[in-house]
Amino acid sequence: MESLFDFLSDKWWLVFPMSALAGHWANSWRKAGDRRHQRKVELYRLRNQADQAEKASTADVESLMAAHEVTNKRWLEYELDVGKLIDFPLMTDVREPLTVAFLRAKREADGLRPASAGDMTSPARVESYRNAVDAFSVALDVAEREARRLRDSKFTGPERERLATARQLLKIAEDHAATPAERQAAYKRARRELDGLIVLPDVTVAALEDKIAPMLEPGARPADPQQS
Repeated sequence: MESLFDFLSDKWWLVFPMSALAGHWANSWRKAGDRRHQRKVELYRLRNQADQAEKASTADVESLMAAHEVTNKRWLEYELDVGKLIDFPLMTDVREPLTVAFLRAKREADGLRPASAGDMTSPARVESYRNAVDAFSVALDVAEREARRLRDSKFTGPERERLATARQLLKIAEDHAATPAERQAAYKRARRELDGLIVLPDVTVAALEDKIAPMLEPGARPADPQQS
């Protein structure tokens, strides 16, 4: 023990560099601790931002799905109403580029639509869906404006008369005051008048027949005019 004291008494000057070294080590340890703390804080912040981004993404998708539904309902107003298709035949005329464009845009938007908002979390998919919904809405706007502008102007005089006749016959087919036989005959004749003039989508025909059938005699249903 004495030898150690003798050694230290002779090396007292080492206290200063050793103190500096200890201070440097303590300072390094403190800085390392600060860096670990900063990394934890940053990691927590990034995780929190990711959670918020996911919630915002879900809200965005819900908003896009709502906008998509609004545009689909606008189209259904034509697709489920034969009268509107007679008034604006361009809406189902696939010879018209604007009609083809909006139908293609609808198909693309429908194909990208998720089953639920939570099923679409990829920012790239959300952006693709957003572009498709916007394109569908714009394409329908353009086709609708053109259809309202042209109405039946592309048809000849006799063809316009057939359209007008079909419109009146459909009113009879839906008239509660008419007899079942009169409604059935009016429906069949209206279909013949429209044949070759405008295209009635299957869903349109089904909606019309569902509307007329309850007013006919029990068990009766409009027959296909092509088979009459």
